This record gives sequence, structure tokens and C-alpha cells, in this order.
Amino acid sequence: MKAMSHKGYSARVEFDAEDGLFVGHVAGIRDVVGFHADTVADLTKAFHEAVDDYLETCAKVGKDPQKPFSGNMMLRVDATVHARVSIAAELSGKSLNQWSEEVLAEAASRVLM
Repeated sequence: MKAMSHKGYSARVEFDAEDGLFVGHVAGIRDVVGFHADTVADLTKAFHEAVDDYLETCAKVGKDPQKPFSGNMMLRVDATVHARVSIAAELSGKSLNQWSEEVLAEAASRVLM
């Protein structure tokens, strides 16, 4: 799967079989930015327009647009998992942050490609 992306924003898309429409929402922000279309080409256009409109609206009202992600991530995992990944990082000669970033980036690339 390849994610839709525009100006640093990505979209989550579902198909509504009842209405015969693709329905999408900008992912990774708390503001609600949605769009829809009945063809893939129109969906891409609607997504770009939704992001552009969101950015323009934020500028008009003097609000900073939400950025998809800050780079900080807190995870709660089982203590056994925590121990195993800490050891794996150390054996790899990396910090837990470095090791985790590499592993997560690799896993994400498998899903998003």
C-alpha cells in the first residue's frame, strides 16, 4: 500500500460501498480534515484541495496548522519486550532510540510501499 501524501500530510482512505465513494481524512492531526470522491484521480485532487484549504484557512484565522508529528513518541510495552529490545539495541551498538527508529522505519516502509 502506498499512502497518499501532500505537503507533509498523509491520508487515511476507505471505500463507502453504499454511496460508491472513496472517503478520506487527513491522518495524524487532531483537526478534522475530510474529503471524498468517486474516482481515484478525483480523490487525489480532493485530498490536495483539502490540505491546501486547511493550510489557507489556518493562515486566514491566524492559527498554526497542526503538524502531522512532532518526532516524540511514548510507548508502553510489556517488560519482557522492553528488556529484549534494550538488549538487541545494545548488542547492535546503538541506543534504544536509534535502534527503535531504524526498526520502526523498516516496518513502516514495508506497510507503506
